[in-house]
Amino acid sequence: MLRSLFSAFLMYSRIPMPHTEWKEENRRYSLGFFPLVGAVIGGLLVLWRYLSALSGTGQLLFAAVAVILPVLVTGGIHLDGFCDVEDAMASCSSPDKRLEIMKDPHIGSFAAIRLGMLLVAQFGLMSQITGLRSACTVGCVHVLSRAISGIAAVTMKSARNNGSLQSFVSPAHRNTVIAMDLSFAAAACAGMIMAGGYSGAAAVAAAVITAAYFRHFAYKSFGGVTGDLCGWFLQLCELWSLAAVVFTDTVLEAII
Repeated sequence: MLRSLFSAFLMYSRIPMPHTEWKEENRRYSLGFFPLVGAVIGGLLVLWRYLSALSGTGQLLFAAVAVILPVLVTGGIHLDGFCDVEDAMASCSSPDKRLEIMKDPHIGSFAAIRLGMLLVAQFGLMSQITGLRSACTVGCVHVLSRAISGIAAVTMKSARNNGSLQSFVSPAHRNTVIAMDLSFAAAACAGMIMAGGYSGAAAVAAAVITAAYFRHFAYKSFGGVTGDLCGWFLQLCELWSLAAVVFTDTVLEAII
Protein backbone atom coordinates (compact mmCIF):
# COMPACT_ATOMS: atom_id res chain seq x y z
CA MET A 1 0.00 0.00 0.00
CA LEU A 2 2.80 2.40 0.90
CA ARG A 3 4.67 1.70 -2.34
CA SER A 4 1.42 2.29 -4.26
CA LEU A 5 1.08 5.64 -2.49
CA PHE A 6 4.61 6.60 -3.48
CA SER A 7 3.98 5.48 -7.08
CA ALA A 8 0.85 7.64 -7.30
CA PHE A 9 2.71 10.74 -6.14
CA LEU A 10 5.74 10.00 -8.31
CA MET A 11 3.52 9.72 -11.40
CA TYR A 12 0.94 12.43 -10.80
CA SER A 13 2.89 15.03 -8.85
CA ARG A 14 6.31 16.61 -8.52
CA ILE A 15 6.38 16.13 -4.76
CA PRO A 16 9.59 14.30 -3.75
CA MET A 17 8.93 10.71 -2.67
CA PRO A 18 11.14 7.74 -1.80
CA HIS A 19 12.28 5.85 -4.88
CA THR A 20 9.91 3.01 -5.72
CA GLU A 21 10.76 0.28 -8.21
CA TRP A 22 8.56 0.45 -11.33
CA LYS A 23 6.80 -2.89 -11.17
CA GLU A 24 3.15 -3.94 -11.15
CA GLU A 25 2.87 -4.98 -7.52
CA ASN A 26 3.89 -1.46 -6.50
CA ARG A 27 1.02 0.07 -8.48
CA ARG A 28 -1.91 -2.09 -7.35
CA TYR A 29 -3.57 0.67 -5.32
CA SER A 30 -2.01 3.78 -6.88
CA LEU A 31 -5.24 5.01 -8.48
CA GLY A 32 -6.91 4.67 -5.09
CA PHE A 33 -4.36 7.09 -3.64
CA PHE A 34 -4.64 9.51 -6.58
CA PRO A 35 -7.11 11.81 -4.72
CA LEU A 36 -4.46 12.50 -2.09
CA VAL A 37 -2.56 14.54 -4.69
CA GLY A 38 -5.69 16.67 -4.90
CA ALA A 39 -5.77 16.92 -1.12
CA VAL A 40 -2.29 18.46 -1.19
CA ILE A 41 -3.38 20.97 -3.84
CA GLY A 42 -6.55 21.79 -1.91
CA GLY A 43 -4.61 22.24 1.32
CA LEU A 44 -2.16 24.60 -0.34
CA LEU A 45 -5.02 26.59 -1.85
CA VAL A 46 -6.72 27.03 1.53
CA LEU A 47 -3.40 27.99 3.13
CA TRP A 48 -2.75 30.54 0.37
CA ARG A 49 -6.25 32.02 0.80
CA TYR A 50 -5.64 32.35 4.56
CA LEU A 51 -2.19 33.94 4.11
CA SER A 52 -3.55 36.28 1.42
CA ALA A 53 -6.29 37.52 3.74
CA LEU A 54 -3.83 37.86 6.59
CA SER A 55 -1.34 39.88 4.54
CA GLY A 56 -3.86 41.91 2.57
CA THR A 57 -2.80 40.43 -0.77
CA GLY A 58 -4.92 41.64 -3.68
CA GLN A 59 -7.39 39.35 -5.39
CA LEU A 60 -5.52 39.35 -8.71
CA LEU A 61 -2.32 38.09 -7.10
CA PHE A 62 -4.30 35.53 -5.10
CA ALA A 63 -5.97 34.28 -8.28
CA ALA A 64 -2.69 34.09 -10.21
CA VAL A 65 -0.98 31.98 -7.54
CA ALA A 66 -4.13 29.85 -7.09
CA VAL A 67 -4.06 28.95 -10.80
CA ILE A 68 -0.34 28.22 -10.73
CA LEU A 69 -0.42 26.03 -7.59
CA PRO A 70 -1.90 22.89 -9.25
CA VAL A 71 0.61 23.19 -12.10
CA LEU A 72 3.49 23.39 -9.64
CA VAL A 73 2.28 20.36 -7.71
CA THR A 74 1.45 18.18 -10.73
CA GLY A 75 4.03 19.42 -13.19
CA GLY A 76 1.24 20.16 -15.66
CA ILE A 77 0.57 16.50 -16.51
CA HIS A 78 -3.20 17.01 -16.68
CA LEU A 79 -2.90 20.20 -18.73
CA ASP A 80 -0.82 18.19 -21.17
CA GLY A 81 -3.68 15.69 -21.47
CA PHE A 82 -6.14 18.52 -21.96
CA CYS A 83 -4.08 19.91 -24.83
CA ASP A 84 -3.69 16.50 -26.48
CA VAL A 85 -7.44 15.93 -26.45
CA GLU A 86 -8.20 19.39 -27.81
CA ASP A 87 -5.73 18.86 -30.65
CA ALA A 88 -7.31 15.51 -31.45
CA MET A 89 -10.84 16.92 -31.45
CA ALA A 90 -9.81 19.84 -33.68
CA SER A 91 -8.82 17.36 -36.39
CA CYS A 92 -12.46 16.26 -36.89
CA SER A 93 -11.08 12.79 -37.66
CA SER A 94 -12.16 9.25 -36.82
CA PRO A 95 -11.64 7.91 -33.26
CA ASP A 96 -8.58 5.90 -34.36
CA LYS A 97 -7.00 8.94 -36.00
CA ARG A 98 -7.70 11.03 -32.91
CA LEU A 99 -5.91 8.48 -30.75
CA GLU A 100 -2.90 8.74 -33.06
CA ILE A 101 -2.93 12.54 -32.86
CA MET A 102 -2.93 12.39 -29.06
CA LYS A 103 0.40 10.56 -29.18
CA ASP A 104 2.05 13.57 -30.86
CA PRO A 105 4.11 15.41 -28.18
CA HIS A 106 3.80 18.74 -30.02
CA ILE A 107 1.04 21.20 -29.19
CA GLY A 108 -1.14 22.49 -32.00
CA SER A 109 -2.63 25.94 -32.43
CA PHE A 110 -6.13 24.85 -31.39
CA ALA A 111 -4.82 23.31 -28.18
CA ALA A 112 -2.86 26.49 -27.40
CA ILE A 113 -5.99 28.59 -27.89
CA ARG A 114 -8.11 26.31 -25.69
CA LEU A 115 -5.39 26.21 -23.03
CA GLY A 116 -5.29 30.00 -22.94
CA MET A 117 -9.08 30.13 -22.61
CA LEU A 118 -8.98 27.58 -19.79
CA LEU A 119 -6.34 29.46 -17.79
CA VAL A 120 -8.06 32.83 -18.28
CA ALA A 121 -11.36 31.33 -17.11
CA GLN A 122 -9.69 29.79 -14.06
CA PHE A 123 -7.99 33.09 -13.24
CA GLY A 124 -11.22 35.08 -13.52
CA LEU A 125 -13.19 32.65 -11.39
CA MET A 126 -10.45 32.36 -8.77
CA SER A 127 -10.42 36.14 -8.42
CA GLN A 128 -13.95 35.82 -7.00
CA ILE A 129 -12.92 33.39 -4.24
CA THR A 130 -12.68 35.83 -1.36
CA GLY A 131 -13.62 33.75 1.69
CA LEU A 132 -11.94 30.85 3.44
CA ARG A 133 -15.08 28.70 3.26
CA SER A 134 -15.26 29.10 -0.51
CA ALA A 135 -11.57 28.23 -0.74
CA CYS A 136 -12.21 25.07 1.31
CA THR A 137 -15.03 24.13 -1.06
CA VAL A 138 -12.83 24.60 -4.12
CA GLY A 139 -9.99 22.76 -2.39
CA CYS A 140 -12.21 19.69 -1.95
CA VAL A 141 -13.00 19.79 -5.68
CA HIS A 142 -9.40 18.76 -6.40
CA VAL A 143 -9.97 15.61 -4.35
CA LEU A 144 -13.35 14.84 -5.93
CA SER A 145 -12.13 15.29 -9.52
CA ARG A 146 -9.29 12.82 -8.97
CA ALA A 147 -11.54 10.32 -7.20
CA ILE A 148 -13.96 10.36 -10.14
CA SER A 149 -11.04 10.11 -12.56
CA GLY A 150 -9.68 7.07 -10.73
CA ILE A 151 -13.08 5.36 -10.78
CA ALA A 152 -13.47 6.11 -14.49
CA ALA A 153 -10.03 4.69 -15.25
CA VAL A 154 -10.77 1.27 -13.73
CA THR A 155 -14.44 0.95 -14.71
CA MET A 156 -14.62 2.39 -18.23
CA LYS A 157 -13.46 0.63 -21.37
CA SER A 158 -9.92 1.53 -22.36
CA ALA A 159 -9.37 3.05 -25.81
CA ARG A 160 -5.83 1.62 -25.90
CA ASN A 161 -4.16 -1.58 -24.76
CA ASN A 162 -1.06 0.30 -23.68
CA GLY A 163 -0.06 3.71 -22.37
CA SER A 164 0.67 5.32 -19.02
CA LEU A 165 -2.87 4.86 -17.73
CA GLN A 166 -2.84 1.15 -18.51
CA SER A 167 0.32 0.74 -16.46
CA PHE A 168 -1.82 1.66 -13.44
CA VAL A 169 -5.11 0.09 -14.51
CA SER A 170 -3.82 -3.35 -15.51
CA PRO A 171 -2.27 -4.29 -12.13
CA ALA A 172 -4.96 -2.52 -10.09
CA HIS A 173 -7.03 -4.39 -7.52
CA ARG A 174 -10.19 -2.90 -9.00
CA ASN A 175 -12.65 -3.47 -6.15
CA THR A 176 -10.22 -2.05 -3.60
CA VAL A 177 -9.33 0.93 -5.79
CA ILE A 178 -13.02 1.69 -6.43
CA ALA A 179 -13.78 1.48 -2.71
CA MET A 180 -10.87 3.82 -1.92
CA ASP A 181 -11.89 6.36 -4.55
CA LEU A 182 -15.54 6.22 -3.51
CA SER A 183 -14.49 6.92 0.08
CA PHE A 184 -12.43 9.90 -1.00
CA ALA A 185 -15.29 11.11 -3.21
CA ALA A 186 -17.78 10.85 -0.35
CA ALA A 187 -15.44 12.69 2.01
CA ALA A 188 -14.85 15.42 -0.59
CA CYS A 189 -18.59 15.85 -1.23
CA ALA A 190 -19.27 16.05 2.50
CA GLY A 191 -16.49 18.61 2.93
CA MET A 192 -17.78 20.71 0.02
CA ILE A 193 -21.32 20.80 1.38
CA MET A 194 -20.21 21.48 4.95
CA ALA A 195 -17.89 24.29 3.89
CA GLY A 196 -19.95 25.85 1.13
CA GLY A 197 -23.56 24.89 1.81
CA TYR A 198 -25.56 25.58 -1.34
CA SER A 199 -22.45 26.47 -3.33
CA GLY A 200 -20.82 23.22 -2.23
CA ALA A 201 -23.88 21.26 -3.34
CA ALA A 202 -23.82 23.10 -6.67
CA ALA A 203 -20.16 22.19 -7.13
CA VAL A 204 -20.91 18.53 -6.43
CA ALA A 205 -23.72 18.63 -9.00
CA ALA A 206 -21.40 20.25 -11.54
CA ALA A 207 -18.79 17.51 -10.99
CA VAL A 208 -21.38 14.73 -11.41
CA ILE A 209 -22.78 16.28 -14.61
CA THR A 210 -19.27 16.72 -16.02
CA ALA A 211 -18.49 13.07 -15.19
CA ALA A 212 -21.63 11.90 -17.00
CA TYR A 213 -20.73 13.99 -20.05
CA PHE A 214 -17.15 12.69 -19.92
CA ARG A 215 -18.31 9.08 -20.19
CA HIS A 216 -20.49 9.89 -23.20
CA PHE A 217 -17.76 12.00 -24.82
CA ALA A 218 -14.99 9.43 -24.33
CA TYR A 219 -16.96 6.54 -25.80
CA LYS A 220 -18.38 8.52 -28.70
CA SER A 221 -15.22 10.38 -29.72
CA PHE A 222 -12.46 7.90 -28.81
CA GLY A 223 -14.09 4.54 -28.14
CA GLY A 224 -12.98 4.51 -24.53
CA VAL A 225 -10.85 6.24 -21.95
CA THR A 226 -7.14 7.13 -21.96
CA GLY A 227 -4.81 8.94 -19.59
CA ASP A 228 -5.05 12.11 -21.68
CA LEU A 229 -8.86 11.97 -21.54
CA CYS A 230 -8.75 11.60 -17.77
CA GLY A 231 -6.57 14.70 -17.61
CA TRP A 232 -8.98 16.53 -19.91
CA PHE A 233 -11.90 15.55 -17.68
CA LEU A 234 -10.07 16.59 -14.54
CA GLN A 235 -9.46 20.10 -15.89
CA LEU A 236 -13.08 20.57 -16.98
CA CYS A 237 -14.46 19.11 -13.77
CA GLU A 238 -12.46 21.54 -11.67
CA LEU A 239 -13.35 24.47 -13.93
CA TRP A 240 -17.11 23.85 -13.92
CA SER A 241 -17.20 23.09 -10.20
CA LEU A 242 -15.31 26.32 -9.52
CA ALA A 243 -17.79 28.15 -11.75
CA ALA A 244 -20.68 26.59 -9.81
CA VAL A 245 -19.23 27.85 -6.51
CA VAL A 246 -18.73 31.39 -7.83
CA PHE A 247 -22.13 31.56 -9.54
CA THR A 248 -24.03 30.22 -6.52
CA ASP A 249 -22.23 32.52 -4.09
CA THR A 250 -22.97 35.50 -6.36
CA VAL A 251 -26.67 34.62 -6.60
CA LEU A 252 -26.98 34.09 -2.86
CA GLU A 253 -25.28 37.41 -2.11
CA ALA A 254 -27.69 39.18 -4.47
CA ILE A 255 -30.71 37.53 -2.84
CA ILE A 256 -29.59 38.11 0.73
